[in-house]
Amino acid sequence: MSSQPFSALPFLPISTGLIENLWMEDAGYGDLTTRSLGIQDHPAHITFTARDDQIASGVEEAAALLKQLGASIDYAIPSGSRALSGTLLLEAKASAGQLHLGWKSAQSLMEWSAGIATMTHKMVTLAKKISPMAVVGCTRKAPPLTRPLAVKAVLAGGGVMHRINLSETLLVFAEHLTFMNFDIGKAIGRLKQIAPERKITVEVETIEQALTVAQFSPDILQLEKFTPQQLHHLRERLKFFDHIPSLAAAGGINPENIADYIEAGADIIVTSAPYYAKPCDVQVKLEAA
Repeated sequence: MSSQPFSALPFLPISTGLIENLWMEDAGYGDLTTRSLGIQDHPAHITFTARDDQIASGVEEAAALLKQLGASIDYAIPSGSRALSGTLLLEAKASAGQLHLGWKSAQSLMEWSAGIATMTHKMVTLAKKISPMAVVGCTRKAPPLTRPLAVKAVLAGGGVMHRINLSETLLVFAEHLTFMNFDIGKAIGRLKQIAPERKITVEVETIEQALTVAQFSPDILQLEKFTPQQLHHLRERLKFFDHIPSLAAAGGINPENIADYIEAGADIIVTSAPYYAKPCDVQVKLEAA
């Protein structure tokens, strides 16, 4: 790993309200230990350093958290950077009281975010080694109330969002079709009329179902829990169709099996695995300035 950003995408700032909630959760009533010891006004210096190789993420938010508590930021590595073990991630100065209020929240934020970014990067690397055009997309199944930070971590790792929320994609499930007597032709036709600028994705669970849906020219077939062998078989049978939808493999895909799905012919990988990645290790040193 180098220290150059893996992802060139611009990162939108996280709301100040979310930043405040992060430190308020841990320090909303102050720091009893620091206050009781009478050291809160001592000048202090804090550094956050990568303890293992990782893709940094959440650094800007950690810096914003410390700034809300009154710290001045001396250095912050951009999220999306490849950080070798020993790489400085963040450095700040403030009083001991201010830094003690925020250091654990800032550390946890960067460790959790980097875990997601690092696993995403691993999966993207494995996929693109086989097919440079492969796409790794993460679902919206991030832990509740973490989505803004999770989305940023996925982008930092070079992935994309399969869905950010219900408002921006068309994805037809069987649970939708039950209200339309499972008339997939009618459903796709309506979507093409109502939202012609959007791609249409339909989830399917069997090869025969996929072939039936493909006759109505959706843009993407989302293959729920297909094996790589089933995916390959479907890819072969779709060769005879005038319109061949992109194939998105979904369900249980992780770093151990992603290569099998790409080799079988998946265009898109749909996964939640990065959200359950082990957090990366960030070392903190808080010292008198």
